[in-house]
Amino acid sequence: MADETTTPLKSAALLELMKLHMSTDAGKDLVKKVGLVYQINIAPKKLGINEQIYVVDLKKGEVSKGAYDGKPDATFSFKDEDFLKVATGKMNPQIAFMRGAMKVKGSLSAAQKFTPDIFPKPSKL
Repeated sequence: MADETTTPLKSAALLELMKLHMSTDAGKDLVKKVGLVYQINIAPKKLGINEQIYVVDLKKGEVSKGAYDGKPDATFSFKDEDFLKVATGKMNPQIAFMRGAMKVKGSLSAAQKFTPDIFPKPSKL
């Protein structure tokens, strides 16, 4: 029986790739360049319902599941499909925000550094 909290997200595969990406030279450059902590709340269908939380820590170069222990520089809320569009460059983050496809809490200057460039380019998703 499927548990509601383990709904498979398409985004989970990209975030797993991000974990590997952090150990590469490109990932280490991101840590030097960005140096921020992002919490990403991803909901399968509707914002706020059955969200899964990930932390992309570009201070330590880590990606983890679960809420950030402290105050992230910026927190984003997405539906699964919208996160993938933004992370893969198919939707501009500013447009996603204006359309309500992305909600942001925290530092706006930190949020502006949250771009598709920080994510690895997956071969296929």
